[in-house]
Amino acid sequence: MTRKVHVAGVGMIPFTKPGKSENYNVMGETAARAALDDAGLDYSLVQQAYAGYVYGDSTAGQAAIYGLGLTGIPVINVNNNCATGSSALFLARQAVASGAVECALAVGFEQMKPGALKPVWDDRPAPMLRFNSHMADLQGYDQAAPGAAQIFGGAGLSHMEKYGTKAETFAQISVKARKHAANNPNAVFRDLLTVEQVMDSPHIFGPLTRYQCCPPTCGAAAAVVCSTEFARKHNLANAGVVIDAQALTTDTPSTFESRDMMQLVGYDMTAAAAAQVYEAAGIGPEDVDVVELHDCFSANELITYEGLGLTPEGTAEKFILDGDNTYGGRVVTNPSGGLLSKGHPLGATGLAQCAELVWQLRGQAGKRQVEGAKVALQHNLGLGGACVVSVYTKVS
Repeated sequence: MTRKVHVAGVGMIPFTKPGKSENYNVMGETAARAALDDAGLDYSLVQQAYAGYVYGDSTAGQAAIYGLGLTGIPVINVNNNCATGSSALFLARQAVASGAVECALAVGFEQMKPGALKPVWDDRPAPMLRFNSHMADLQGYDQAAPGAAQIFGGAGLSHMEKYGTKAETFAQISVKARKHAANNPNAVFRDLLTVEQVMDSPHIFGPLTRYQCCPPTCGAAAAVVCSTEFARKHNLANAGVVIDAQALTTDTPSTFESRDMMQLVGYDMTAAAAAQVYEAAGIGPEDVDVVELHDCFSANELITYEGLGLTPEGTAEKFILDGDNTYGGRVVTNPSGGLLSKGHPLGATGLAQCAELVWQLRGQAGKRQVEGAKVALQHNLGLGGACVVSVYTKVS
């Protein structure tokens, strides 16, 4: 049997452009302290810690967490590409749910460099080699375009070819992202954009222009999770949000055998994880009030609407044009501004999504608040690959 897992506290720091942040260890410690303060807990009560980051040396997690204290607890470093933060949360939740511990900390941080993502090691096979080879076989390889933009832009082209989706529809997602981020003090980009400005920004690949690609970002976020018994024992006033269900999926043969760019960027991983959490939580996508999903590129947000079942396959364009992805529509998507506007410090993203959804369910999201939010859905994707989908609910 598994136990109910509460999010006792969350914290994050404002995301910044590369070169404008503190060092990773300071960022990680600050976010973790914020989560502990939010929970009203001393670090000495944490029994395990999971630290997520992508670009960093071994035991960088300890370097960040040791600032909280030297208590001798297990500290596990996690790297699952862009799904790292939620993978750390997955492990922390699993430890509590299984009864291994009563309270665990998950923290994610990233100190990034300017420009597109690049491999660090050139003397060994790249983890993305298989993906890049399949991409080149399906659509060729553009030496002038960033690799990630080619993969996700190719997925956008696939949706356009299948369903007649217009390029301007992808741009609408970036417009929405900026509109939502305007109310988020933790977001990097808060200036509003028009469709015309998005479309007129430099072309990157496929339907993607610069304003439809998430920026390299520095930042950190954290969450403290605990059992019901622990929350009661310590009178934790902010523990009214539970992780009802969570799934972590990886690639299956369809990723490569389908010969479809949407599958190559994790569409089937998303659909599988979503199906698992809906069943486990006893809900359907129609029950979700607010979503934080992995919009590293506008194309991924569009196809993920369908992968999560928020709208039937082939109807994402109508979903967007009808305004069903924002306030006043069916489900508010990325009220934080998402990766496109809030920023994407890889190791921190999943935990920043968690923080936003917890604030939404508590009614603490300020001008971003989704009225009456009771059920929240999180989607965090990493190529290579991993996908974490989580359902959060508000409890009395």
